[in-house]
Amino acid sequence: MADFPFDLVAFDLDGTLADTAPDIAAALNLTLGDFGRPALDPGLIRTLIGGGAKTLIRKALEAGGEATDAMVERAYPVYLDRYGANICEGTACYPAVEQAMDDLAARGVRLAICTNKPERLTHALLEALGWAGRFAAVVAGDSFPYRKPDPRLLTGTVARAGGGRAAYVGDSIIDADTAKAAGIPFVAVSFGFSDRPASEFGADAVIDDYADLIGALRSLA
Repeated sequence: MADFPFDLVAFDLDGTLADTAPDIAAALNLTLGDFGRPALDPGLIRTLIGGGAKTLIRKALEAGGEATDAMVERAYPVYLDRYGANICEGTACYPAVEQAMDDLAARGVRLAICTNKPERLTHALLEALGWAGRFAAVVAGDSFPYRKPDPRLLTGTVARAGGGRAAYVGDSIIDADTAKAAGIPFVAVSFGFSDRPASEFGADAVIDDYADLIGALRSLA
């Protein structure tokens, strides 16, 4: 529909389109156990997700003691293997998210993914959720030599998806900072993984339900 204010809407993945925390927490705690560290509360792990797997591992190791670069590098492939083996056991998409994506597509809006999750795991998760064909571009944490909050990951996503008027939807201050630096309007979801309320992100709009996404995007026109 020609009157819709955006040609493209890009989404973060973890905590934005799907609640992936149960599978991330399970894989992370198994990895911590491999390194003689105690398991962390899944609620705490939710607040640590967002900066990519290595950042998550470092924060988890720091919660129980020392976290050297060497330790993070050793734990990283272990975590990826454990998570990849059970990537969609406890994961679920958020309510109304598929309808929101359908509504955007019906308006001729292209969809894209911009995540710090590794590419291999991103595509595996999208396939498991039945979303593999929904997106004009899928850009992950290892698609370029930089990651969020570097705005080039988001601007690169927009370019790969065909350009045009773009908005970004995410669940963390990292997403908010990325969008701001890229000069792209940002819609925050209030139900994702964050160490602070979405109202503190400085977002252009905040939604509590995907049923409100279309209206929120229109309000940014």
